[in-house]
Amino acid sequence: MQVDQQYGSKGFGRLTRGAGLFLRNSFGSLFSREFIKVLIPLLLLWEVIPRFDILPRTLAPTLSDVALAFRDMVINKGLLLHILYSLGKFLAGLLIAVFTAIPIGIFMGWNLPIRKHTLPLFQILAPIPPPAWVPLTIIIFGIGLPMQIYLIFLGAFYPILFNTYQAIKDTDPRYLSSARVFGASELTLICNIYFWNALGAIIMSVKTGVAIALVMLVIAEMYGGRSGIGYLLVEAKDFFQIPAMVVCMLVLGMIGWFSIEILKFAELKLALWKVGR
Repeated sequence: MQVDQQYGSKGFGRLTRGAGLFLRNSFGSLFSREFIKVLIPLLLLWEVIPRFDILPRTLAPTLSDVALAFRDMVINKGLLLHILYSLGKFLAGLLIAVFTAIPIGIFMGWNLPIRKHTLPLFQILAPIPPPAWVPLTIIIFGIGLPMQIYLIFLGAFYPILFNTYQAIKDTDPRYLSSARVFGASELTLICNIYFWNALGAIIMSVKTGVAIALVMLVIAEMYGGRSGIGYLLVEAKDFFQIPAMVVCMLVLGMIGWFSIEILKFAELKLALWKVGR
């Protein structure tokens, strides 16, 4: 019993230290003295310029207008619930892209016959802008959740696929030769050499996928559905509620920023050889 409690307390301690490290890395730059010296004047200008009619207040709302719009959207329009809806769709599409694109990219970079059979197809499809898929996707899936998740998946898939493929393909042959001398199997090479050598590029590709997936999230919610930040953004546009539009834009920016910070923290914990740099 005492042993279980000891292991439990150690696990909780590691979790607490990990959470503290994540918060310091993520929010430390936001609350640094250097950035605060830039942020506070910008916020003051944001508040003052529309009030003195340097820019028309109907087109450039003040910071206080945006804060009031945020409060109104939380109380009267269920903003927090819409954020949860958008996060759920965003994570579903992104995770499907990650768990399909990374294995395909690894096998394409590792095996020449697989590459020759699959790469030309992806090279033909990848240049098609993801928004161009919207009409066909609506016809196939209809307007609803499957259509939205598919468009988000599509936005993230190709950046992750091609960066993973290129990173695996560019693995230093000396690492592979050294491992083969000691009798490493191909599965061992994939798991212990190819993947870890390409990890930095893979995480970078997911960061790119996050940005494009956010774009597709907004497009998907604009075209289909009655929930999410994209839906609120279109609704605010229809009623010319610019402060509400700014709130939606800031929320989307925070989702993207937080997603990137999680990936940076994952890279910090997994790519230990980069910590010294």
